[in-house]
Amino acid sequence: MAGAAKFSGVNSKGRWYLRLSILVICLFAVIVIYVSNQFLTQRFTETIRNRSEVRLALYVNTLVSELQRNSVVPPLLARDPDLISALEDKNYSLSTARLLSFVDEIGAASLMLLDGDGRSVAATDRNRLGENHRAAPYFVNAQRTNQTVYSTYQNEDGAFSFVYSRRIENGAEFLGVIMIEIDVPRLERSWSGVSDAVVVIDSAGQIIMTTESRWRGLREEDALARQSAPSAIVRAIRATQGWAALPADAYLRGEAVLRREARVPHQGWRMLSFTTYASVREKVNGILAIEVMGFALLLAIAFYFMSRKTASRLVFFQRESAELRALNRRLQREIAEREKVEKTLQVAEQTIAQSSKLAALGEMSAAVSHELNQPLAAMKTYLAGARLLLQRKRPDEALSSFQRIDDLLERMGAITRQLKSYARKGSDAFEPVDTRAAVSTALAMMEPQLKTRAVNIIRTLPNEPVMILGDRLRLEQVIINLLRNALDATKNAANPTVEILLVAGDTVSLQIRDNGDGIENLGELFEPFYTTKEPGDGVGLGLAISSGIVNDLSGRLTARNAVDGGAVFEVQLPRLKEDVAAAE
Repeated sequence: MAGAAKFSGVNSKGRWYLRLSILVICLFAVIVIYVSNQFLTQRFTETIRNRSEVRLALYVNTLVSELQRNSVVPPLLARDPDLISALEDKNYSLSTARLLSFVDEIGAASLMLLDGDGRSVAATDRNRLGENHRAAPYFVNAQRTNQTVYSTYQNEDGAFSFVYSRRIENGAEFLGVIMIEIDVPRLERSWSGVSDAVVVIDSAGQIIMTTESRWRGLREEDALARQSAPSAIVRAIRATQGWAALPADAYLRGEAVLRREARVPHQGWRMLSFTTYASVREKVNGILAIEVMGFALLLAIAFYFMSRKTASRLVFFQRESAELRALNRRLQREIAEREKVEKTLQVAEQTIAQSSKLAALGEMSAAVSHELNQPLAAMKTYLAGARLLLQRKRPDEALSSFQRIDDLLERMGAITRQLKSYARKGSDAFEPVDTRAAVSTALAMMEPQLKTRAVNIIRTLPNEPVMILGDRLRLEQVIINLLRNALDATKNAANPTVEILLVAGDTVSLQIRDNGDGIENLGELFEPFYTTKEPGDGVGLGLAISSGIVNDLSGRLTARNAVDGGAVFEVQLPRLKEDVAAAE
């Protein structure tokens, strides 16, 4: 009896140790799960915020790219000879087919040709033929200016239309207006998601573009207050109200719905995105379930040792283990599905990035075309001079003109070879360049234009070489562009004068000054496609290209109005030291 009592005491003591171990495991599990919940919730929430910012930036870039792409179409179509001829002859039998051949390539919603009375004479949407747009803002504003006009108006169904328009003229005679409507539904469809809502708000605070149709035309507060709106945010709120003990209005205050805002550089627009935190709880619960499963296995082992003599308990734990394994498989399937969704999102982001690259390629092609116009114009002048010299039996002088034409052909070949350099923007082709020689070559290139006008050229250059590290061809392009602008600015001057001043100090400063009318808008001077010239005299790429070239050379291009009148363009470049030049 004494031995049995002793054995019973040892057995009872062992059971207390097991129970204490189970209690410690349970307390440890509670602490680990609580800390994991806090840490994982914060981490996944930050991830959603970062992804929301990235998506919003992509949406803004897509919208700006679409606006810019459509804005360059009206100036091109306004110079189309077929459309001009149709307006002059009032024969529009082929005009609609002409517009249909452009609309797919442009990617616009519609194109429309209006005659001088505002009547639709050709349209990609044949149902709109014959409509009268005489009082429409895009017709009235385009009729008053030679620039491309942007207009926004709301249709009868509540949707907004975004239109670029431009007048068509032959000389000074107004013939009609060409208009292009941006494909807004396609943009809104590309923004649509499962848990996101995206809106674009104009400068007046009105929603003009949105993934939720019932929000269109409202202010942000009114849109969120509308209970019947079938928005993605409302659906997300209903799905997540169970895990956060917050009042219903807390979601719209941003505690369960993330609100992001970005500025759209167009007409004072703003873009908002609303993202729910529903996926945060799902991911956290998945990881917590795995932790719970691990601790459950530990408890199962402890219970196994406590009840190894009881067959019924063993069967119970086996059944529980099978259920946990099934839960594990379900969790693995859910994780695999979520990884698939993330990969789909990455593909979509890559597609948007590719669209931005294609838009940049279009701008680069326009820039190269602009640069080739300069040597082509000079070649035409030299050919005319050579023909005149040959007629006058002066072959030696004509041979000199042909040599200059050959130099220009080499220059055009070098410009086309610069495509790779434009795309890479590297410095692997830089070499020591004498700035004085670049100025002299640029003046030689401008000689045909200088001979046609009586312009006083004042050139002040140092006696010693002024060396920089760069690309001589691209530096000459900058100087030629600035000289062309200076000559154009002095067309109306009584005594046209262009002064070239080269100063060498710690940095190299090249100033080109004219006595023209000065610059009205310095803020937009270096923006692409900004120009104050008449249509056909330029597309506004020269200064934008020059600024990009100077930046590639680690310099800076600035412009200002002189105190005594005229404009001053200054190119500042880092000077190449003598020891570095010798090493080169």
